[in-house]
Amino acid sequence: MVKTPEAPASLAAAIDALDERLSQRFIALDPSGYFLIKVDADAGELVLEHYCNTIDEKGLARDSDTGEVLSCKGGNGLRQPSRIYRGCSAKQVGIQLTEGGGPHPLSRLDHALYLGRELQKAEQCLLDGSAYVQD
Repeated sequence: MVKTPEAPASLAAAIDALDERLSQRFIALDPSGYFLIKVDADAGELVLEHYCNTIDEKGLARDSDTGEVLSCKGGNGLRQPSRIYRGCSAKQVGIQLTEGGGPHPLSRLDHALYLGRELQKAEQCLLDGSAYVQD
């Protein structure tokens, strides 16, 4: 979290601790797939790659083609996104994901909320030139 003049260090630390604790909770995966968010500083854009997956009876994400369990630690780079969204702001990309005729690659509200937070974070990194790391 970036400390602002309005937020004292103690408040920023408390929010960081709360966010860390909340990040440890169980999260049901979205059967519609997952996203990788990147910042393309040269193009001045946020890039959101959507990947399809299947959720098995244990709640594990599996590659829809091979059936292999997908790792949270990163892949081998062989998977291709089913769709790529690009825009210069979190709002622009969010509108692409949720408005219009569809299909929309989200089936869970908690996933949509997470993506909104992450896109805002990525937009701030794009604006200030800092490195973006997806949570």
